[in-house]
Amino acid sequence: MDLLQNIRNIAHQPLTHQLLTSFLKDYKRPNDKIHELISAGIIQSVKKGIYLPTKNLTNVRTEPFLLANHLLGPSYISFDTALSYYGLIPERVFEISSGTTKVARQFQTPVGSFSYTRLPLPYYSLGIQTLSIAEKQNVIIATPEKALFDKVAYSAGIILRSQTAAAEYLLDNLRMDEHQLKELNTDAMETWLEDSPKQTSLTMVLKLLRTL
Repeated sequence: MDLLQNIRNIAHQPLTHQLLTSFLKDYKRPNDKIHELISAGIIQSVKKGIYLPTKNLTNVRTEPFLLANHLLGPSYISFDTALSYYGLIPERVFEISSGTTKVARQFQTPVGSFSYTRLPLPYYSLGIQTLSIAEKQNVIIATPEKALFDKVAYSAGIILRSQTAAAEYLLDNLRMDEHQLKELNTDAMETWLEDSPKQTSLTMVLKLLRTL
């Protein structure tokens, strides 16, 4: 099987340098061949050591959420990105936002902007799941409940000292879908409080959700 077909076969996922060099084991200078593929418009570099095939090679695209998981790991999709994906907020989100255990980072790439917020353990590991968002593409993403926790806990200047303040923030400021808020699993969310930042604010959010 030739090199280009090998790349087509895995075009649904980001291409790491290690993976490409495994296809190029018969080349004396595999890095030169990788640069040749870039120059020919066959693949594009999105970050050092991570590449994507271009439309010149295949119409199969790597979903931005999956790319976000690969650009910095461990990480999971969250914040406004996940809230928008689940339909909890009406706005379309252009930057892919994630939580990570590593130092906060931001990447501007040819295929979009990606930001990462550092979250402590064990809080990081709560309320995350794997979802299939396209054929052969499974992503790590916050549940709707955890995405809401992350949004409240890591939005600078947001301190909710009452249910009224929580309602103003969620329903008026963020324009969250009240019907979907009613469907959130508040029992699960309550078990996370002990390990969460901004416990007072999140407690007010839980009290609000239980009155909707």
